[in-house]
Amino acid sequence: QVHLMESGGGLVQAGASLRLSCTASGRTFSDIAVGWFRQAPGKEREIVAVISGSGAGTRYGDSVKGRFIISRDNARTTVYLQMNSLKPEDTAVYYCAADREFYGDSYRTWSDRDYWGQGTQVTVST
Repeated sequence: QVHLMESGGGLVQAGASLRLSCTASGRTFSDIAVGWFRQAPGKEREIVAVISGSGAGTRYGDSVKGRFIISRDNARTTVYLQMNSLKPEDTAVYYCAADREFYGDSYRTWSDRDYWGQGTQVTVST
């Protein structure tokens, strides 16, 4: 079992930066890939980014490539999502997710993920 807790959401203006954190507990952290999905009202949940257990590999959703950076600190059992050049269309609830297979070919599929945080709201104003 893995417990995930997000923090760092809030309201910012377009062009600003924000950093989300996801802290995990419950099993060996470096065994699992961790990532972020987001869901805006009326839209499907979409992949934002995922990082492998070692931290050596990362993958991003097309809409955030070049603006967002995912990283992890295994000693602190925490994954970070640095969000730069934020746009109003980045407004959504951001969910942290984790499982051993998350970095595989199905990384975009939210329904394949085993563990979830409660979500944190990010709102980007014009």
